[in-house]
Amino acid sequence: MVRVARRLVGPASLAVGLVFTPVAFAQVSGGGSQAVAPIVSGIRVEGNQRVESETVISYMAIKAGDPFDPLKVDMSLKALYATGLFGDVQIRAEGNDLVVTVVENPIINRVVLEGNSKLSEDNLTKELQVKPRVIFTRSKVQSDVQRMLELYRRAGRFAATIEPKIVQLPQNRVDLIFEIKEGPSTGVERISFIGNKAFSDGDLRDEIATRESRWYRFFSSEDNYDPDRMTYDRELLRKFYLTNGYADFRVLSSVADLTPERDAFFITFTVDEGELYNFGTMEVDSRIRDLPSEDLISTLQTIEGETYNAELIEKTIDSLTDAAGNLGYAFVDIRPVLKRNRESQTVDIIYQINEAPRVYVERINITGNVRTLDSVIRREFRLAEGDAFNTAKKERSRQRLQALGFFEKVDITQVQGTAPDRTVMNVDVQERSTGELQLGAGYSSSEGAVGEVSIRERNLLGRGQDIRISASLSQKRTQFDFGFTEPYFLGRNVAAGVDIFNIDRDYQDEAQYDLRRLGFALRASFDLSEYTRMSTRYTLRQDEITNVGSLASRAVKEAEGEALTSMVGYVLAYDRRDRPQRPTDGYYLFFGQDFAGLGGDVTYVRTTLGANYYYPITSSVIASATAEAGYIHGLGQDIRLNDRFDVGGQNLRGFADAGIGPRDGDTDDALGGNAYAIGSLEVSFPVGLPEEYGIRASVFTDFGTLYEVDAPTVTNLLDDGSLRMSAGFGISWDSPFGPIRVDFAQALLKEDYDDTQVFRFSFGTKF
Repeated sequence: MVRVARRLVGPASLAVGLVFTPVAFAQVSGGGSQAVAPIVSGIRVEGNQRVESETVISYMAIKAGDPFDPLKVDMSLKALYATGLFGDVQIRAEGNDLVVTVVENPIINRVVLEGNSKLSEDNLTKELQVKPRVIFTRSKVQSDVQRMLELYRRAGRFAATIEPKIVQLPQNRVDLIFEIKEGPSTGVERISFIGNKAFSDGDLRDEIATRESRWYRFFSSEDNYDPDRMTYDRELLRKFYLTNGYADFRVLSSVADLTPERDAFFITFTVDEGELYNFGTMEVDSRIRDLPSEDLISTLQTIEGETYNAELIEKTIDSLTDAAGNLGYAFVDIRPVLKRNRESQTVDIIYQINEAPRVYVERINITGNVRTLDSVIRREFRLAEGDAFNTAKKERSRQRLQALGFFEKVDITQVQGTAPDRTVMNVDVQERSTGELQLGAGYSSSEGAVGEVSIRERNLLGRGQDIRISASLSQKRTQFDFGFTEPYFLGRNVAAGVDIFNIDRDYQDEAQYDLRRLGFALRASFDLSEYTRMSTRYTLRQDEITNVGSLASRAVKEAEGEALTSMVGYVLAYDRRDRPQRPTDGYYLFFGQDFAGLGGDVTYVRTTLGANYYYPITSSVIASATAEAGYIHGLGQDIRLNDRFDVGGQNLRGFADAGIGPRDGDTDDALGGNAYAIGSLEVSFPVGLPEEYGIRASVFTDFGTLYEVDAPTVTNLLDDGSLRMSAGFGISWDSPFGPIRVDFAQALLKEDYDDTQVFRFSFGTKF
């Protein structure tokens, strides 16, 4: 089939004509004569195919029976054209009739995009006004061309061209074709600065979002020119200088010059740095009776004599707002009054706190939750409708909602209620996927190839319930687990759950035996205070040690057989982290004990304690320190092999699972230990790629020890309790397929009998 397309060029135009030559006639009255305008006796429409004649006439300003009026005829022409139904309109007079001749705009049969590959058809089509079965007009086509070109410019393709063409079809229909030439990506060849003296061009390039084009930035679009990003860069420069003491800084101009080849930009920022200022005198002027000025001086983060920093002023305002909010003043007005002393180059600040009424929560509105029930969100709130407003409780409510792990974003804002002392709190949440399919894979010298599958839903039916089924399989281990948690059991703030497990573990390489563990656990946890939580549990399990090797250690042979464990325990935790998943600030402390002997075959007391600390070095660089220790003590009997602690693998990188601790020197069997202590220091940081890629790196050092064992029959017991240490680095990626982590660690302090592991890899996916 041969397609003939007609090019659309030039601006849209309208050919309209007016042929109107009525003959005025004379009316004689009382011996005199007076010219009278003729009357329109009728209106006839010609050329219309789809539009009814009555519809055409309804748009006209002049009607049958009206006197001929050139002004109304002109208004009728404009009205008919404004409908967008016609490409040409003419009005002429035939006797006392008006004849309206129209040429209807065609109907669009289909819209075709040709030549686009960098931008999807869906993204481009969203910007189009012209669509199938819509009336074709040149103005809409030209507008759509400009919209699509703007999309290409935002994608960094300023050389893109779009040419619209039409294909005539029968019945006054057309196919509309947009022929697109996307052109090359328009990068940023060079970023220059004029007027900067305190900071080099390189320093300033690091502060802005736009980057110079480099071959290794193939994952990023930050080296493509974007006028909106350039506006953002001006603000970033201003923020940078204001936080470094330059209170008078200005960006005089920002210019982007396109090369003649239209394939690159040269960006130039012209700045005026001004003088370097320090903070002068600091005062608080509080006009709220319950908030004395002298009580607020300690909350100021701007200190006299230090370098001027606009960010510290904002933080001080936040601190003062929180202090007022904790007393119930939700809409306190804090205004910093700055006075520049150009001679001494200091800035004096008076923080004015204006009067405001105490505020009570009138209503809490929740939006954005499509799946999660309102009740699940409301039960995490530390404020209820009718309570006095409190900033600290509002922030704690936000933290608790974020800690659920159900939401990508949680925003809590307050607006004026129906009275000055009433506020409405608006809670806007953005839900995230709470179903997880976790896949893990790795290799170690102790287990060989390892695979793990875990299916979990953390917000079952939007009720906040957690259900999990997992299976692990390796050359040496098979494990199945099931768990269910009801976070508010019987409507109370008690999380109750059950776990069922079946584990078959091959310890032939470590200690020449196999272990099978089958059982269940009942658990409950509840808050003792805002940040303190108590967890309790009861566990009943059957352990069986089988397939003991003929050359195994005597300690292993003595442990062969079955043992029933009936155990109760508790964990007391104090949590001040900003969030449980991937915390960036705060700390976590825990202390737990288990008591075995409520029936069963074994009796002991096991105690564990630990602490985790997180500190943001910068907004994106996070340091963490963790420490953990434990001890198990038999009550009238030795600790069995399967109840002892193991250290290595994930909790001591650089060493294999159960890679350190007491061993039988004659058989090289790992015997576990009754006491352990481990710790880790780690710094996590971005790798320079855009944050949305979710790629981070870390450097770490792990250290620990495992010692003491009940093995009196072992003649060559290796149990020195020495410190082991490793160091390494890791890379994590929140990929579209799920989280991926790779760790490389080298053992620095070790014993000759330890089992080391340099490489560790895991990956997963979520749905």
